[in-house]
Amino acid sequence: MVMLAQRTLKSITRAVGVGVHGGQRVELTLRPAAADSGIMFRRVDLPAPVDIPVNVKAVCDTRMATTISPGGEVGAPKVNTIEHLLSACAGLGIDNLVIDITNEEVPILDGSAASFVFLLQSAGIEVQKAPKRFLRIKKPVEVREGEGAALKWARLEPFDGYKLTFEIDFNHPAVNQTGQQVSFDMGSGQYKRDIARARTFGFTKDVEMMRSRGLGLGGSMDNVIVVDDYRVLNSDGLRYDDEFVKHKILDAIGDMHVLGHPLIAAYVGFKSGHALNNKLLRAVLADETAYDIVTFEDERLAPAGLAELAPAW
Repeated sequence: MVMLAQRTLKSITRAVGVGVHGGQRVELTLRPAAADSGIMFRRVDLPAPVDIPVNVKAVCDTRMATTISPGGEVGAPKVNTIEHLLSACAGLGIDNLVIDITNEEVPILDGSAASFVFLLQSAGIEVQKAPKRFLRIKKPVEVREGEGAALKWARLEPFDGYKLTFEIDFNHPAVNQTGQQVSFDMGSGQYKRDIARARTFGFTKDVEMMRSRGLGLGGSMDNVIVVDDYRVLNSDGLRYDDEFVKHKILDAIGDMHVLGHPLIAAYVGFKSGHALNNKLLRAVLADETAYDIVTFEDERLAPAGLAELAPAW
C-alpha cells in the first residue's frame, strides 16, 4: 500500500529575469522545504530577510496580479505576481518549497508557467514521508460581482478530482476569434502540455494607463501576447488557438494554490480574476461546513489522476 505523499524539490535551482510590472532584475532561488511547511517566499534583498508564507490571508493586493505580504499587511514587504510560479507548483504537485527572491516581483520569464515547470523539473521532485493533505469541497461556494454585462463570478463545487472550467468575454475582435471557454482536468496529467505554455496578454490601449501607474514596465513581446484594437501583434502568433482563456485557467490554478492544499473540487470561473479568486477562497475557509481536509493512506483510493500528477523526472 503506497501513501499519496507530499512533494518538494530534490535540489536547489535558480532563475534570473525581470518583473513584468516593475521591470526590475530579480533572482529566484528555489529550495527544498520540510514536509507540512508549505510554500514560502523569502525576501533576501532586505537588511533582515523577511519570510512570507503563501496562504489565503497573506494576499494583500489583487490588481493585475496576486501579491502577498506577511499576514496580508499593506505596507509590509511583499512579493508580487506569484500566480504563474504557484500554477507550476500545482501542476507538478509541489507542496513544500522555499523561494528566495531578490526583489518584490517574481520574474515574468516568458509570460507563462512553462519556464517554472522546466525549473522545478530540472531540480527533480522528491517524495516526502508525509501524507498529501487535500482540501475537499463538500458543497458549492460561489462569489459574484456586478450585474448584466459587468457580471463575473467564480465557484468551487464538489467533484471527485480537480477540474477547472473558465469562460472569457472580452468583446474584442482578436480574442473573439479564439476559444472563449475551456475545461481542463488536472487528473489528465497534461498540465505541462495543455496549460503551462499559455502566456499572459495585454491590450495596447491599456499600456499607457498601466505605465502611468508604474505597471507593465517589464512587459514586451518576449513575455506578453500584445493585442491592438484588431489583432495579435506578436510575429509568432498564438501558442494555442485558445491561449487567452487557457492563460486565465493557468492563473486560476495558481490563485487556488494559495490555499496551501491541492483541491478536490471543480472550479468554474466566468470573467473571474485574481480578486474574485481570492474572495472565493476566503468564502470557502469562512464556512467550515464547506470543506474538509483529507489524506489517502492508499493512493489507489485517491481520485483518478491525482496520484500520478506530473511525473518527477
